[in-house]
Amino acid sequence: MLKEFFTDLHIHIGRNSMGKPVKITGSKNLTLMNIMQEASERKGIDIVGIIDCHAPTVLNEVELAVNQGIATEVADGGIQLGNTTLILGSEIEVYDQHCKGPIHVLCFFPFLKNMKEFSLWLSSHMKNIELSSQRYYGDAVTLQMKTHELDGIFIPAHVFTPFKSLFGKGVSCSLTEVLDPDQIDAIELGLSSDTKMADQIKELHQYTFLTNSDAHSLPKIAREYQQLLLAEPSFKELKMALKSEEQRSVKQNFGMNPKLGKYYATVCANCLAPFKGDKCSKCGSTKYVKGVSDRIRELASEQVTVSERPDYVYQVPLEYLPKLGPKTMEKLLDHFGNEMNIIHHVPKDDLTKIVGDNLASMIIKLRKGKLMVDEGGGGRYGRVKS
Repeated sequence: MLKEFFTDLHIHIGRNSMGKPVKITGSKNLTLMNIMQEASERKGIDIVGIIDCHAPTVLNEVELAVNQGIATEVADGGIQLGNTTLILGSEIEVYDQHCKGPIHVLCFFPFLKNMKEFSLWLSSHMKNIELSSQRYYGDAVTLQMKTHELDGIFIPAHVFTPFKSLFGKGVSCSLTEVLDPDQIDAIELGLSSDTKMADQIKELHQYTFLTNSDAHSLPKIAREYQQLLLAEPSFKELKMALKSEEQRSVKQNFGMNPKLGKYYATVCANCLAPFKGDKCSKCGSTKYVKGVSDRIRELASEQVTVSERPDYVYQVPLEYLPKLGPKTMEKLLDHFGNEMNIIHHVPKDDLTKIVGDNLASMIIKLRKGKLMVDEGGGGRYGRVKS
């Protein structure tokens, strides 16, 4: 019997068990154990991908948790800790002879032994194996082959963001310039795009789309996520869902409205005003940051939606809602357990008893993907309208 599992496959480690940085820009309290506790207890996320597990200190911490009985290695892949299954992952920067600019990719593996072997191999192609998102010195196709040799999953990350992504900087017009299309297991969309936008590019029609948080802090976990239909939360089942095998699938994508993403619109690089024409109408600068929406228009080959796609539901984290502060959030969690339950399941009448009608109505609008937003761009996030 298949069940539904909320899944976020792109979470960073800020600090390792010795307090040393892993993701330099990550929060200091973004540790392995804090992530698993946050996902399991506060967020209500069933499966997380931690994408800095190639770092030997992080790998050792996971292994120690298993050896001490705090965590359990799942028979079909993954690490069970609390109510959440950890999928061992690695985010890597690729900039080989075929790339126009650097791109980020995600590699996931079923067991500690696979990730250990990958980490050892990667250490001879990287300057500092202990840090996140480091440059891999080698060609992208070799990395794809190595990932699959070790029974892994290969996914290009946040593929449209202007910096360090496949379509943002990496290629002129096609992923085949850099990658073997047959060795891609899924596509991660990123915060400034959605299914309809991405499906304008015909070569992406064959791939499952993922919506993940790319969390650099605990509150950002599950700002985007998906609901998977699986028999159990394991690596094997995840792999089947990405290929839509035996009725396993991505059932729904939950992502922020692309207009909330900080790279959605093309803006002036100097003053962040909307940029059209040859120069900024506000400050006169000719420099701009091309938005995801305009980049996709350049690449577009199709204006149709692929009929087999799951629903893409526009959502924002609860913390984005106007007038929902920390005290109100704690009150909601005390009554209803975790954020997934609040967002998806609690009836409006029950919400109203705790937070009043206005905020309860806004949570229901969030649930249905009907919030109004102002667009972001140039590194500045959009916002939810009151």
